[in-house]
Amino acid sequence: MKLFQRIFFAAVLSGLAAGLAMSALQQWKVAPLILVAEAYEAAAPAHEHADAAARADGHVHGPEAWAPQDGLERTSFTVLANLLTSIGFALLLAAMSVLSGIGITARNGALWGLGGFIAFQLAPAVGLPPELPGMAAAELGARQLWWWGTALSTGAGLLAVAKFRNSAATGLAVLLILAPHIIGAPQLAAEHASAVPALLASGFAAATLATSAVFWLLSGPLLGWFSDRFARHEAHSSRASPAVTG
Repeated sequence: MKLFQRIFFAAVLSGLAAGLAMSALQQWKVAPLILVAEAYEAAAPAHEHADAAARADGHVHGPEAWAPQDGLERTSFTVLANLLTSIGFALLLAAMSVLSGIGITARNGALWGLGGFIAFQLAPAVGLPPELPGMAAAELGARQLWWWGTALSTGAGLLAVAKFRNSAATGLAVLLILAPHIIGAPQLAAEHASAVPALLASGFAAATLATSAVFWLLSGPLLGWFSDRFARHEAHSSRASPAVTG
């Protein structure tokens, strides 16, 4: 139980810290690009709005669909979502550490964070770059399936190399990492014009990936540091406790 508690609290604290840092960067670099893209989306003809919504999730949202108000409410919901997602990713990283038998420490935390960034951000972005509002995209379910398949396949490949460190593991890792891209990400059947300028879209993709890299490269070392700190505290408490005699 002590091991579970140590992992849980280390993941929560590292996720909160890294999530707050990511949220600050998002508000600085990413959110302004989203607002600009929404202005282009609003200026598009009404039928383009309907087509984009239908392609995104299979149905058209009506005017009564709820959304947070711009300003403090929207920022608060964004930060809350970031924190919950960050804690979830930190817990996932900790779980992978336990299952693989490779501990996360303050010294190797950056490598764990780099692996998380490659698996969950960089590899999926090769086939499905981050998208702004108003950009045409394939059906949502297909994109989610490919995204998760790519993340899991890439993560398994990286773990195989880290765990076994031999030529067979390296060959398997190469196959796992390349397989989703050989299959190919879901794409629209035909060309669709986008209201968002290409320069804005590429800037958003770059800013999103940079922000995600900062999150992962903070999350890994922080998770390792908190884990080490809690383990030392637990060991110190065990040594300090008086022995119980019958």
